[in-house]
Amino acid sequence: MLTCQRKAFQLPEELVYLNHAFMSPLLKEVEDAGIQGMMAQRQPSRMATQDFFEPADQLRRLYAKLLDAPEPNRFAICPSVSYGLANVARNLSLQKGERILVVGEQFPSNIYPWYRVAEENDGKLDFVNPPDTLVHRGKKWNEEILHAIDEKTRMVALSHVHWADGTLFDLIKIREACDQVGACLVIDGTQSIGAFPFSIREIKPDALITAAYKWQMGPYAFGMAYYGPVFDQGIPIEENWINRVQSDDFANLVNYQSEYREQALRYEVGERSNFIMIPMQIAALNRMLDWGVAEIQGYAQRLSEPWLIQIRELGYHLEEPSQRASHLFGIRPKDSRQTEDLKHQLAKAGIQVSQRGDAIRVSIHVYNREDDMQRLYACLQHTAQAMNNTSRVFLS
Repeated sequence: MLTCQRKAFQLPEELVYLNHAFMSPLLKEVEDAGIQGMMAQRQPSRMATQDFFEPADQLRRLYAKLLDAPEPNRFAICPSVSYGLANVARNLSLQKGERILVVGEQFPSNIYPWYRVAEENDGKLDFVNPPDTLVHRGKKWNEEILHAIDEKTRMVALSHVHWADGTLFDLIKIREACDQVGACLVIDGTQSIGAFPFSIREIKPDALITAAYKWQMGPYAFGMAYYGPVFDQGIPIEENWINRVQSDDFANLVNYQSEYREQALRYEVGERSNFIMIPMQIAALNRMLDWGVAEIQGYAQRLSEPWLIQIRELGYHLEEPSQRASHLFGIRPKDSRQTEDLKHQLAKAGIQVSQRGDAIRVSIHVYNREDDMQRLYACLQHTAQAMNNTSRVFLS
């Protein structure tokens, strides 16, 4: 059973960091890998051709292991989720009147490309917004998504775990519904991959794009994109030397190639052989695989659930455990007037969280401790009691 790993990070002892969904603190070993990468560039004379290729291949194998994927070359290095989705947008065949389906309040990078695709092809971008009710919200939201997928749907683009409040989307059922109408399934995995188990063999996404600096504990401006067979003959948004065949033969680069490298390698960003970021991400994935993603989720569940029961008893709304993640969840006050006071109390107590939409987003990892949750509860309790006292004075 995974225990607290705070010593693996450089976190100040007094800090209550419940904001991993904003950005992961660097593991000490990831920091060391980045420093070693910088030092290696002091002596470029020692670099060889294989240094441009072998670390990237190693990284793909690690991602394939992490995500239960049989083909490492279906992973392409990218600098951001928006970059990875731009490749999808360029190669999505959308006809007049066909629909792209998204969920409401999802991250903008997984919205803006589809506006353009729909506009340029006289298609439609349709939103499945969250239900008005907070009772069984996640269950009803999933039902509405499934109901919205029809023969006009060309693609469904959403996350696995909603970035604002941790709502889980039933990707297996959504995949089945997409198959029935011939629609693509495109997933932003930034807020789940590395903290919540994901199997490409099981879910079979057509594309899965993820930024590394959150739950994969890697550097900023680095990510990975998985592209399934539907994109094997696509055209990348960027024409660079390294995504062409025979690019590992430096002496032969003057003989230009019209053919791209196999599978997802055609979509890789230029200068993807990053001698600093790739070693950092390799170190992060090795540690993550050593801990186990299921164990990371289990640790978050064991740490948070007893406290969330008590938080709910204070009058705050949280989604049912079966409909949300344990590493990321939204806390909604029963009265919106509580939100500003709650934010003030949390900041005063040195507790870092985020507000996303109408939810106070709490996101935890293996460096968090029982005391962190206790201090969070104390702030929530203070705000709830203050609001109750105000209500009593008003009613009297």
